[in-house]
Amino acid sequence: MSIKTHILGYPRIGAKRELKFAEERYWNGEITQAEFLAKAQAVEAANWQAQVDAGLSLMTVGDFVFYDSILTHAVRLGVIPTRFVEATRLNHMDQQFYLARGRAPECTDVAALEMTKWFDTNYHYLVPELNSTQIFKADFSDLFAQIERAKTFKQPLKVVVPGLVSFLYLSRIVDTDNTKAEQHACECGTDHIKIAADQATLKFIDALIPIYTALFDELKIRGVEYVQIDEPVLVLDLAPEWQAAFEHVYHLLQRNDGLKLIIASYFETLGTNLNLAVQLPVAGLHIDITHEKQGEFFWKKVIDQLPADKILSLGLISGRSVWASDLVYLNLIVQTAKKSLGDRLWLSSGCSLLHVPVDLRSETIPAEVNGKLAFARQKLNELVALASGNIYPNEKLSKTADKTFDLVGQERAEPFEDRFKAQQQKLNLPLIPTTTIGSFPQTAEIRAARSAWNNGDLTNDAYEIAMKKEIAYAIQQQEQLGLDVLVHGEAERTDMVEYFAGLLDGFWLSRFGWVQSYGSRCVRPPIIVSDITRSKAMTVKWIQYANTLSNKIVKGMLTGPVTILNWSFPPAHRSRREVCLQLAEAIRLEVSDLQNAGVEIIQIDEAAFREGLPLRKADQAEYWDWAVKSFKHCSSSAQIDTQIHTHMCYSDFKDCLPQITAMDADVITIETSRSGLQLLEVFHEQGYPNAIGPGVYDIHSPRTPTVDNMRTVIDGALKTIPAERLWVNPDCGLKTRNWTETKTALAALVKMAKQVRAELEAA
Repeated sequence: MSIKTHILGYPRIGAKRELKFAEERYWNGEITQAEFLAKAQAVEAANWQAQVDAGLSLMTVGDFVFYDSILTHAVRLGVIPTRFVEATRLNHMDQQFYLARGRAPECTDVAALEMTKWFDTNYHYLVPELNSTQIFKADFSDLFAQIERAKTFKQPLKVVVPGLVSFLYLSRIVDTDNTKAEQHACECGTDHIKIAADQATLKFIDALIPIYTALFDELKIRGVEYVQIDEPVLVLDLAPEWQAAFEHVYHLLQRNDGLKLIIASYFETLGTNLNLAVQLPVAGLHIDITHEKQGEFFWKKVIDQLPADKILSLGLISGRSVWASDLVYLNLIVQTAKKSLGDRLWLSSGCSLLHVPVDLRSETIPAEVNGKLAFARQKLNELVALASGNIYPNEKLSKTADKTFDLVGQERAEPFEDRFKAQQQKLNLPLIPTTTIGSFPQTAEIRAARSAWNNGDLTNDAYEIAMKKEIAYAIQQQEQLGLDVLVHGEAERTDMVEYFAGLLDGFWLSRFGWVQSYGSRCVRPPIIVSDITRSKAMTVKWIQYANTLSNKIVKGMLTGPVTILNWSFPPAHRSRREVCLQLAEAIRLEVSDLQNAGVEIIQIDEAAFREGLPLRKADQAEYWDWAVKSFKHCSSSAQIDTQIHTHMCYSDFKDCLPQITAMDADVITIETSRSGLQLLEVFHEQGYPNAIGPGVYDIHSPRTPTVDNMRTVIDGALKTIPAERLWVNPDCGLKTRNWTETKTALAALVKMAKQVRAELEAA
């Protein structure tokens, strides 16, 4: 009896980031659409070939998209917001790029779709915008073409599509006046606006059911036997109306024509949705057991309640860890499940392998981790080994946890009001001061110098001279633009986490371990291999140099401990809490050194502060405890008049503002341009007491914002935030933009700020 093997998805960037480079060349007009498609389809084919070579039973089709799967599905459904009216002249591919970037050839620049984190990962998805009169116009021709290409491999196929319920859950209604009308005052503790918004979204079920039915009919005609329907929201604490939606949808979509629908959940166990999930009238269910708590054995509960005719796909291989699997232990699970399920047992990755690097074979692996790692390609081999029973113990895998680490957290003694008064007197900044988030364009010259240095073709001294030249240019441009608080531009940094990982003990940096963050943006998460310590200052010399170039304040730029942890691959046998506290101590020492070097403002970025939040409410208090404790500890060495900034972006902060407030940063800068003013309203409603800098333009879009665009954000902010606690800044760092775009946008930002400042002072 053979066990079927499959994966939920494979990295789509290519082993050498081929898709990224092809996209960017296409956007820049350097290659034609036909040339881009040829390069993209070569990556697609390589992904399929990897699955064939590994010996998987089913080849996964439909997971390969150009930018984001939710975005692709929205365009296939005809969900095009009205501001993209010119998208009708574009094909599917260019429509996706237009919605994601706000720019397309021969089209007017408009605001791009909102982008936010995909559950508790560092991947970002594009949020579909529905209006109350939404009409769906389905076109899945590109998916059908993909299936025809896949058939040339002559392998059994499994097609992936986003689930109807999850798609609606992850979308938002853009005209919400009707939902607000349903709010009423009571003390029941219920968010009536949220309920009304859910009801407004769920009304689209009836319009989408015929579209999904027609899609499944066409897939059956094309010879497809299995369809993986991604319904990740099944692992969340779902409100009753969403649970009811699952029952309603899948009773309408159930099949009896041989097409087998497999519902895929991941990132957590099914929790209280267990009975709901196993009873859905589909052929099978996928569960992710890699997130089960030690000793929980939730998968056994699923098997016990699973109807006797259903397939169960066990997600045994982690799609979010780079550590090799303990196949001996996992084989015990397989054998137990096999006794109950027989040939109804499938084996898979817990989630898509999108979240890990592509292939370990290109790396030079240090001895201390050799044999302990597995990237996406190696995980395919692990799956096949489990299914075949070709199991051997990996003696290099540690079975014991490292010695427990703990830390008595410290925090600043003075309250914000006293600190802010002292800082205002010392810094002497104008009303609504202007600044940027930290990074400036990583130019071709910077990349060339870094590449030559890494290859040994440029000496340390020559590299330092090259970086100082770029820092000097960044300072000069900021002074000419008239910004109030400057940054050194981070020319010497490849990435806000990788840079610090390279200077702290306890990390290993891969060479080709790239992972997609969004669109063509890839990051190379460091791998934590041992205890983390700081042996020397990491940023002081660069900030000191920048300070010699200007009489204005230059911020010190650090990455916070929670973000370093969440954007790294944590160790296999150390709790996240312990690792974060180790990082916090390292950053605390750096804050102290910067302060001693005369740096007056220090920014500790926590872009991923919310990202690691457990998906279940019952598990969140523990995370917030050590996350807040870590941030307060690393800023505790700051004196009363040293101003601590932090930055957060592209997350839903509505449910964690008390924790953000507890961080007690003097100034927080946040993304607001893509998500509108809703976030500022939340900060106002919940009474955020400290200073805040709302992002006035979206740096991830190449479109040039106008003064009026930016003014809208600040005018909205002034309705809720006192002017003396308001800053002006872009949404995020500027490393992905070019200097022409950057200077144009920042000139508009400074002009707008001066206009508002003059009006406030006159009043």
